[in-house]
Amino acid sequence: MAWLYVVVAGLLEVGWAVGLKYSEGFTRSVPALLTVAGIAASMALLSLGARTLPIGTAYAVWVGIGAAGAALLGVVVLGEQASPARLAFLGLLVVAIVGLKLTSGH
Repeated sequence: MAWLYVVVAGLLEVGWAVGLKYSEGFTRSVPALLTVAGIAASMALLSLGARTLPIGTAYAVWVGIGAAGAALLGVVVLGEQASPARLAFLGLLVVAIVGLKLTSGH
């Protein structure tokens, strides 16, 4: 169950990271409120997962999911650059996340 918490927390991190863009510096109330709610829910789920998992592993996986997901959504939704090098490094990040999960012992 701890891994599920961390994965969902990471997906929420993707949402609130992209929400920062749509809140336009917290000047748009609905996107800003959704972003703050996403931050709170993401942190709460991360803390639940970290009760069982090593904090270094849980945090690294959470950050990795958030970073990779936000970068991918940036490319797909926001029209950011999708160079081969950028996509290759995102692939490496995903490999690192999976490796951390597989070697955590949980």
